[in-house]
Amino acid sequence: MRQELMSLPKTLAEDVARNLVMVANLIDEDPEKAYAYSRIALRLASRVAAVREAAGFAAYATQKFAEALAEFRAARRMTGSVELWPVMADCERGLGRPERALAMAGEPEVQKLDKAGQVEMRLVVAGARRDMGQIDAAIVTLQSPELASHSVQPWTARLRYAYADALLAAGREDEAREWFAKALEADKDGSTDASDRLAELDGVEFVDAFEETEDAEEIEDAEDSGRVTEVVEADEEDEPVPADEAETADEADARDEADVEDEPVPADEGATATEGATEAPAGERDGDEGVAGR
Repeated sequence: MRQELMSLPKTLAEDVARNLVMVANLIDEDPEKAYAYSRIALRLASRVAAVREAAGFAAYATQKFAEALAEFRAARRMTGSVELWPVMADCERGLGRPERALAMAGEPEVQKLDKAGQVEMRLVVAGARRDMGQIDAAIVTLQSPELASHSVQPWTARLRYAYADALLAAGREDEAREWFAKALEADKDGSTDASDRLAELDGVEFVDAFEETEDAEEIEDAEDSGRVTEVVEADEEDEPVPADEAETADEADARDEADVEDEPVPADEGATATEGATEAPAGERDGDEGVAGR
């Protein structure tokens, strides 16, 4: 890749390189961001094969299979390499064309692949067979010298995992469990979830400790809040009122009532009050309409 970038002006080459580094760093953790960086690199240097390849893998990681396939084809035309053949076939699967993936498996390019590429092609073919509902054929496809080998290679865990998954799909649970265990044994970098699949087969259920702690804290907070409310309500209900205060309040009410009954109403104010009482319903309707209008 460095040699390809050397064909660009220095400043441009540095910008493209920085974006490609971000693609490589983010493609597993945040594929969408990696894809965004790949588009920048593509705008800057679309005639560089390494850029087209990186753009293809970023699109593939975000399941934009048509776009990925186009980029892989462009990179292959530029380099003449067959290295991308298996992932191109898998893009055909992603586009819902498993029969095309199978056709690609019979092309002369497959014979030019190295051992890792041939294993990848076998995995793609097995996946295509499963897409077409041919589970038994998928199992047979995966039965290879690489699967039987006791040596651990970069592809070993994924090959064993695919075989175990196919066995499970065929209802051969005991064999599937054995091969999930073998996949886990070879999976040094955690590229598969073989341990989770094994636990699922054994009936083990994992509980998220963090979520469990949060739930317990919420329940405890709710209980504490309930106790505080009960105490406050009890205090309000049970608090005694001093006799002299109660008596003072009664006397005050009695005085207020007597003052209202005995106070004379002036003639002109009485008329105004009567008129106001007559006009009140209209005022209430106007008020209702005003609120509705707002």
